[in-house]
Amino acid sequence: MQKFSLISFLMAAALATSVQAQPLQVSATASGKAFDGIGAVNGGGATSVLLRAYPEPQRSQILDFVFRPKFGASVSTMLVEIPGDGNSTQGSMPTHAHYRGDANFERGYMWWVMTEAKRRNPQLAIDATGWSAPAWVGNIWSQEMADYYVDWLTGLREHYGLELDALGCHNEKGYNYDFAKRLRRTMNERGFRNVKLHGFDNWGKNKMDFLAEMQRDPELAAAIDAVSAHTFSEIQLTPEQRAAAEALGKPIWNSEDHVYRKGFDVLITIVKCFNENYIISGATRVINWYDIAAVYPLEPYGVDPAMMIAHEPWSGHYTVREALWGYAHYGQFTQLGWRYVDSACRKLSGGGSVITMRDPSTGDYSIIIETKEAKAPQTLKFEVAKGLSRADLCVWRSMPEQLFVQQQDIHPRRGRFEITLEPGAVYSLSTTRGQQKGSFANVPASQPFPFPYADDFEKYQPASAYGYLPNYLADIIGAFELTERPDHQGQCVRQVVGDHTLSWAPEWHHYTIVGDSAWRDYEVSADVYLNPQDEAAVMGRVIDVGSGYGVWVKGYYLKLDDQGRASLVMSCGKRNKQELIGDAEQQALIRARKDMEVGGEFVLDSAQVEGIRPCKWHNLRLRMQGSTLTGFVDGQQVVSTSSDRYHRGMAGLMAPLQQRRVCTPYFDNLKITPLSGQ
Repeated sequence: MQKFSLISFLMAAALATSVQAQPLQVSATASGKAFDGIGAVNGGGATSVLLRAYPEPQRSQILDFVFRPKFGASVSTMLVEIPGDGNSTQGSMPTHAHYRGDANFERGYMWWVMTEAKRRNPQLAIDATGWSAPAWVGNIWSQEMADYYVDWLTGLREHYGLELDALGCHNEKGYNYDFAKRLRRTMNERGFRNVKLHGFDNWGKNKMDFLAEMQRDPELAAAIDAVSAHTFSEIQLTPEQRAAAEALGKPIWNSEDHVYRKGFDVLITIVKCFNENYIISGATRVINWYDIAAVYPLEPYGVDPAMMIAHEPWSGHYTVREALWGYAHYGQFTQLGWRYVDSACRKLSGGGSVITMRDPSTGDYSIIIETKEAKAPQTLKFEVAKGLSRADLCVWRSMPEQLFVQQQDIHPRRGRFEITLEPGAVYSLSTTRGQQKGSFANVPASQPFPFPYADDFEKYQPASAYGYLPNYLADIIGAFELTERPDHQGQCVRQVVGDHTLSWAPEWHHYTIVGDSAWRDYEVSADVYLNPQDEAAVMGRVIDVGSGYGVWVKGYYLKLDDQGRASLVMSCGKRNKQELIGDAEQQALIRARKDMEVGGEFVLDSAQVEGIRPCKWHNLRLRMQGSTLTGFVDGQQVVSTSSDRYHRGMAGLMAPLQQRRVCTPYFDNLKITPLSGQ
C-alpha cells in the first residue's frame, strides 16, 4: 500500500479537491431497503468450545468486545449453529436430543452464548440453522427434522426466554422445496409464526437456482421470508437474480461470507464486503464466519477469520484481531431497522465504495466508506436533504497503523459538506454519538497449557451448570459428556453418541482433544469402562485434526476392545483412493519414505490381553518417548514399537467408529504426565 508523507498527502488532497468532487445526495425519502444487520456466525463448528472455561472477568470482556453496543464490534445480528453431534468444521457440539424422545436444553454452551449476547444487546437479532443432525431424524429434509428444529426453538423460548428472529432450512446441503413448506407449517402450528424462514444457504454458481421455483410455486414463495445464500463476495448475485428476488418481495441475505485475511487487510476487506454485498447483490443482512476463536490453535481456521482469539482459558489470555474494528465501523454506527439511502450507496470512481443509511424515526444518518482499491486521494461532496439531522458528524477512521481512531468532527453548512479520503482507509461518519474504541487493562499474559495435567471430573457439580462438558476437552466429532459412573462411584465422561450422525463433514472415529501441540515426550492415561462390543482409546501426539471438511487425525492411539485385543495405531490422516493397498505394503512404503504424506490407519503392534471383559474398569496408558511408543493395560506393558513419524502433539480420548455403530465407552481419571527431558 502506498505511503504518503504529510506534505505529499496535503498536496495530493489539494489536487483531489481541484478535481471535480464526486457528488452524493443523502435523501430522506428516496428508495432504499431496510437494514437487517451485520454480524458473525457462532458455530459452524465448535468455535467457542473453550470460552465457557475462561475465568472472569476475561470471559465477560471477550463477550463485551463482540456484542456490547458501541464498544467493540457491536454486531447487530448473529447466526448460531443448532448443534447436532456431528462435525461441522472445527468440531461438534452436543444436541438437545441424542435420541428420539430425548430433550435436554442444558447440554452444551450455545444456550449460554445466546443468553449472554442478548443480555448485552436486547435488540440483537438471532438467526440459526443446522449443520449436522442426530441419526434418529432419518433425513435432514424430513418431518422429524422440522420437529427437531421446532423443539429447539421451544427450548430456547421456555428455558431461556429467548425468541429467534430467523431460521434457515439447512446449511450447505442443497434444496428441498417440500421441506421448506413443511417447516413453515410446523413453525406456524407450534407458535413460531413470527420467526422468519430463509433458504437455502448454499454456495457456488448454482446457489440461487431455487429462485425460479419460487416464481412458479406460490406456496414455496409464501414459506420463504428471505432468500439466502453464501459468499456473495466471491460469487455475486447477477442483476437477473437480484431482480427476481426483489420482484418476489423478499429481502436478500448473505448468511455466510468469508474474509480470510490478516492484519489491516482483514479490517478493510470486511467493510468492503459489507458495502459491496448491498451495492452489487442487494443483501441487507451479511453474516461472516465466524466470531470468537475459542478453540485450540491446532484446529482448522484457529485464527483466521475470527475477530477474537481466545485459545487459553487456563491463563485468561485473549487477543483482539484487527477484524473486530472492521465490524465496529458498521456496528457502532447503524441499527436494525435503519434504511439504506440508495442515492448515496455506490462504488467510487477513484476506487472504493460508500454506503449511507438513515434512521427513519430520528433523521440520524451514517456513512461508511472504504478505499481499498484507491490509488490516490479523492473527494466526496454530500448534500443532505431536509428531514435528516442537521447535527455535526463524528468521524472515525482506520488506517494500517491507526485502527478505529476518532477524527475531527465535520460541520455541515446548509446540509452540505465534503470529505477528502485517503487511499487504503475506512471511514465512518455519523450524526449519532457514543462510539468508542473499547478496551480493558491488564489482560493476562499468555501461558502454556498446564503440564502435568489431570482431571477426575468430580469438580463439575452440578454437571448441568457446565453444559455437561468438562473444561478443556474439545470434541471434534461426537459428544464426550459428564455423567455418573456406571458403578455409581462418582462422575466421569462418556461418549454418548452411539449412531452415525448426519454429519455436515465426513465422519471418522468420535474423539476429543486436550492439551498443547508442542508436547513431545509424555504419557497419557485414562481409566476406561467398555460396554459390550465397545472399544476405547487414548490418543497422543495428535498434530492434525483435519482440514475443516473431514476430521481424520494425524497421530497415535492405543486402543482396547471388550475382548482384550489391544492395538497401537498410527493414523496418517485421510486415505486417498490411490493409496488403497495392503497394510504390509503400505507400512513398508512408510518406512522407506518417512517424508511422504500417506493416508490411512496402520496397526504398529497388537496383543491379546488376558482378563479383559466388558462392564469393567481398566486403565490404558500410552507412553511416547523419542521414537519409542509403548502401550500399557492395567499397568502391564502389552505393545511397543518404534516410529518417528510424529514427534509432538496433543492428547485425546477416542470412541471408535464401527460399521453400524459408534462405541459409547466411559472415561475417568485422565492424566497427562511429562517424561524426563520434556
